Amino acid sequence: MTSFSKELSFRWSDLDPNFHVRHSAYYDFGAQHRIEILEGLGLTMKVLQAQHFGPILFREECIFRKEIKLSDKIIMRTKISKMKPDASRWSIVHEFLNEEDKLCAIITVDGAWMDTKLRKIAHPTPEIAVEAISLFPKSEDFVSL
Repeated sequence: MTSFSKELSFRWSDLDPNFHVRHSAYYDFGAQHRIEILEGLGLTMKVLQAQHFGPILFREECIFRKEIKLSDKIIMRTKISKMKPDASRWSIVHEFLNEEDKLCAIITVDGAWMDTKLRKIAHPTPEIAVEAISLFPKSEDFVSL
């Protein structure tokens, strides 16, 4: 597997007054896809709550290359681009590609795992998180931190 992929379906509420996808909708699609991927890898909300940890973001950035309109067919591909060996810190990239496989936007997030009881970075990283995130496909320019 080279990436987790998902075809996006846009709603009227995802548009801005210029009739293209509003900037904040991209972040919503990225966040939803990350949670769906984690759920699929066994990191369900129940597991996260029971083990008192969850993902947190330090940075989220989107670079917009080509506008996306309501009827456009867009595939979002998600990969991991950076990670510490203990999976304590990581970066995930979401690419938004149109039917011609042209890059419309790219979101990069930098994150870690938080202990939800202590409200601090989880140390050590919960083993189930290490196992799940290590299953993420790596980007072509993957960097081990």
